[in-house]
Amino acid sequence: MAERPFDLPTLEAARALIGATLVHETPLGRLSGRIVETEAYVTPDDGACHAYVYLTYGMHYMLNVVTEQAGIAAAVLIRALEPLEGMEVMAERRGLGSTPVEMANLTNGPGRLCQAMGIDLRLNGVALTAPPLHIVPSHGEALPIVQTTRIGITRSVELPYRFYLRGNRHVSVRDRAAELCSVATTPD
Repeated sequence: MAERPFDLPTLEAARALIGATLVHETPLGRLSGRIVETEAYVTPDDGACHAYVYLTYGMHYMLNVVTEQAGIAAAVLIRALEPLEGMEVMAERRGLGSTPVEMANLTNGPGRLCQAMGIDLRLNGVALTAPPLHIVPSHGEALPIVQTTRIGITRSVELPYRFYLRGNRHVSVRDRAAELCSVATTPD
């Protein structure tokens, strides 16, 4: 994986971010999670492309890792995390308890992970290379990554731009057919 995984073409970055760790240093402590699901949004032909931290449906923040060169609106949406540190703070922010089901649903969607991690518009435009919000690349392990179509959008739904860690219980929505026929293992 590149030193800064988002300094890659968008589809490569979406794949390379799987296994990396998203860290948010907050006044309540360090919160972190392993990135287990991403979606790529690439212009000019992608009708669903957004960039940066944004609010959707008037209530959910979403975190995009901006890719490509300046002036090109291309990004990778972080869709799901496997919580690693600060789960108690995350659960409190989400209004959840500590049952296994609640913990599996703690950060398994882009809005959920932003709520749990305390990510909002105040973090819009940060570089993601240093605290308070940053990404730590993975350690070079080969990971079983599934590539499939994106979810939760109404335009360009046919594009196979979603990537996730096969078998991880924190993925928002599994695609069992894609898991059987299009699993790609990639070294970081």
